[in-house]
Parts: sequence; structure tokens; C-alpha cells
Amino acid sequence: MVKIGIVTGSTRKARVNMQVAEWVKDFAEKMDLEAEFEIVDIKDYDFPMFNEDLPPAMANKQYSTDAINAWSKKIDELDGYIFITPEYNKSVTASLKNAIDYIGPEWGNKSASIVGYGSTLAVAATLSLRQILGNLNVATVAPFGAFSLFTDFENMSTFKPAEIHNATIENVVTTTVNWAKGLKTIR
Repeated sequence: MVKIGIVTGSTRKARVNMQVAEWVKDFAEKMDLEAEFEIVDIKDYDFPMFNEDLPPAMANKQYSTDAINAWSKKIDELDGYIFITPEYNKSVTASLKNAIDYIGPEWGNKSASIVGYGSTLAVAATLSLRQILGNLNVATVAPFGAFSLFTDFENMSTFKPAEIHNATIENVVTTTVNWAKGLKTIR
């Protein structure tokens, strides 16, 4: 059994990110996979802006606040991730990048997939996140989920994905779980 964290990518009060995360979790739990899924909401950790004296890889998991230590423990216990990211200015949100940057070794040798949404299907945010995760030794899998603010949300505020996405999301979840199982053998 592997543990997959569905990591939210927004902390805004009016975010739709949680709706997408909950939908992906419900979808994944209906699949017959040997995996546990949980939502890991970055908003729960209330990080200050990253301004540490040492980079995470050099900090030896001795972080400056209880919130960062809790974040470290949560990410460390997971075998893989499904990131739910909106696209802001052709990239990921500052809050998601900040959360990723706070820790280092906990991410490595695990699988991750990306489910994005935005006016242009979050393609640029997905590519940006793949590069960020690659630097942390995270194996990002393909395909990625891509939802449109114009067609998969009512009034850009209520998530109502078209059924055409189901096959892609099934592939996203299955591939993430399979790679998580494989990568668990090298950790």
C-alpha cells in the first residue's frame, strides 16, 4: 500500500483549488488501486515567506517553526503526490512554490503527477512545476490533468468537469500509484 498526497496549490480565500482536490480524491478512491489518498492542504501550514538561513538540503530537517516541521513530517511520510495547481501568470502560485521550497530531502525519489486548471489549461504552470519537482529528484509522470476555467467550472467558481477528462485522470492516478510503488523500493 502506498500513500499518495493530493497537494493543494492555492491558499486564497476564494480558491476553487479545494474543489478540484476533493474531486480528484473521490475519483481516485473509486479506483481499484492499492493506495491511500489524502488531501494535503498547504493552507493548513501557514508558512511565512521562505527566508531561512540555510537551504532545506543543508538544514538536516531541523526547521525553524513547528509548521515547517509538521510539513516536513507529512511530506516525508507520503510515497507520491498529485499536485492540484492553478495557473497564475504562466506559472504556479507563490504559495505552492513557497511550500515546496521550505523542505528538500523529503520530496526525493517519489512520484508526482499534476492536475492543473486555468484559462489556458494550466499548461505553463504544469511545465514550471515539472521543472521545480525535477530539481528535487521527484519523478513527474505523464499525462497531466488539464481543466479549463471556461468549460469545467460554472461561472469560473464551481468545479463541474466534463466526463471527457475521466480517462486522463484515471491514467494520472494509476501512473502516479505505480511509480510510487516502484520508487518505494529505492528509498
